[in-house]
Amino acid sequence: MTPRLSFRDEIKRNKLKSVILISVIFIFLIILGYIISLILDPSYFFIIMIISIVFSLSYVLISYYNSDRIAIASVRAKPAERIKHAKFFRAAENMALASGLPMPKLFVMDSYEINAFASGRDPKNSVICVTTGALEKLNKEELEGVIAHEMSHIANYDIRFMTLATVLIGMISIAAQIFLRSLWFSSMSGRGRDGRVQILLIVLGIVFAILAPIAAHLVSFAISRKREFVADATGVQLTRYPQGLASALKKIKHGHVSQKEKHKYSKAMAPLFISDPFKKKFKGIFSTHPDIDERIRRLEMM
Repeated sequence: MTPRLSFRDEIKRNKLKSVILISVIFIFLIILGYIISLILDPSYFFIIMIISIVFSLSYVLISYYNSDRIAIASVRAKPAERIKHAKFFRAAENMALASGLPMPKLFVMDSYEINAFASGRDPKNSVICVTTGALEKLNKEELEGVIAHEMSHIANYDIRFMTLATVLIGMISIAAQIFLRSLWFSSMSGRGRDGRVQILLIVLGIVFAILAPIAAHLVSFAISRKREFVADATGVQLTRYPQGLASALKKIKHGHVSQKEKHKYSKAMAPLFISDPFKKKFKGIFSTHPDIDERIRRLEMM
């Protein structure tokens, strides 16, 4: 007999993995800072960190506080109409009651593909957008499964969590760039240190400054995949019917996306959707979404 998965265990396990992964990004930042302080004057290191913090926070926080408006504008979505999109409103109201969250603002984007996304910095400032294809092709249970998944992203503060990851990655990238450029213009500290040791530190610093931002981005992709698993499991907790979301994912899997449809999406928006709208051929560590077959398998085991 196939063992059953507990949605509670799935939620707990993937949330823990997300915290561990974001801690890894923070460790990258600490190691990079330590190496820079060994090579350059410590006071110069603090200047680099202050600059990276200011630039990273400024850019990300502007996006964070306007995330819902930016997301809706980028896909040219329109507000849902209660009579025309009654099925959408019923599904959202049911999931709002099940989750205990305020009713999000509802939007519809014109696309033949089945897809949806949620955005907003907190439950009081949240939006859910679905495609016209989702409203036409999904039945009641499937649509509720998709909406429950998106409500789960709101309930779990995933936008806030991923914003933190983005801030840390931004700090790493900016600090690394400033450090690499400073090697050409600044005199090195540690003149009393053995020359070979200093050269070794510089080489180590250059290698880590190049690889750390790449590694941090890969970790952020892993965090995104874990949050999708959390949203799937939390969605099951809301609907108590895993077959609904599993069936919706099957329809998404077998759906064909034309090149014309792909042009309707911004690549920066892809991680927000329930399924990657570009259906990239590569998977694994470079993907923001888990393998859809694995998601379906886990749902069918709950």
